[in-house]
Amino acid sequence: MDIIRMEGGLGNQLFQYALYRQLQFMGRTVKMDVTTEYGREHDRQQMLWAFDVHYEEATQEEINRLTDGFMDLPSRIRRKLTGRRTKKYAEADSNFDPQVLLKTPVYLTGYFQSEKYFKDVEGILHTELRFSDRIYDGISEAFADQIRNYQKQIRETESVSLHVRRGDYLEHPEIYGMSCTTEYYQAGVRYIRERYPDAEIFVFTNDPVFTEKWLQENFLGDFTLIQGTSEETGYLDLMLMSQCKHQLMANSSFSWWGAWLNPNKDKIVVAPEPWFGDRNFHDIYTEEMIRISPRGEVKKHG
Repeated sequence: MDIIRMEGGLGNQLFQYALYRQLQFMGRTVKMDVTTEYGREHDRQQMLWAFDVHYEEATQEEINRLTDGFMDLPSRIRRKLTGRRTKKYAEADSNFDPQVLLKTPVYLTGYFQSEKYFKDVEGILHTELRFSDRIYDGISEAFADQIRNYQKQIRETESVSLHVRRGDYLEHPEIYGMSCTTEYYQAGVRYIRERYPDAEIFVFTNDPVFTEKWLQENFLGDFTLIQGTSEETGYLDLMLMSQCKHQLMANSSFSWWGAWLNPNKDKIVVAPEPWFGDRNFHDIYTEEMIRISPRGEVKKHG
């Protein structure tokens, strides 16, 4: 049996679920560890419930068996004599690691941010990853109406999602903030508007106060700033992003899935290159992505 540790926000959870489905397709028995990360107090939540997907959860005993975790006295004595027998395997780096698909039995940790981890099940995932009607549970009727109004605007226009991410981007600008510069976004908007002059830009951000001022100072034209969503209702942002006809991404797994879930065959997807600072993340890019540098140079055309 194999176990994948679920961790991170919704974008990372989707990558981990995609790997889960790939391993199942390969005939493996696989379960998800949802307790190690989310069983304790944490600022991130499991959000796959927003989709109509199902997965088997590993028990603590099954997790212990593969990770050489807590065990009874006889087992601890045996471990002293024979050494640790952990089956843990961490993804080697942020590019595709073929060992992830080959090792078994295994306890896998990582973010698995590449289409190469689930090439055989892309069609299955496009069918499965539909947003559930339950996404409106627990929010006010007024907020639900606001989301539906955004959906109507997105559906009726040549809509573009533009994602501006802050948070850990502020805390570690040397890693996260060097790619998605103002010049990057300006070039991305220009690239899309040259091809779709009537494009309507819908802006998604976790810092609306900063972003509204930044838009006014650096861009011409009107933008619709998505309001009212939060970390706890991030699935609503992802749903709206994926319904836009084109995407101008931040360097985040959340942005990545907003583009991947977009069914528009003629979509333009703009992504920053490099993905993070000076680190070589090449397998995260899909074939369709238009890559733009921090200086606003188009490095790969569609």
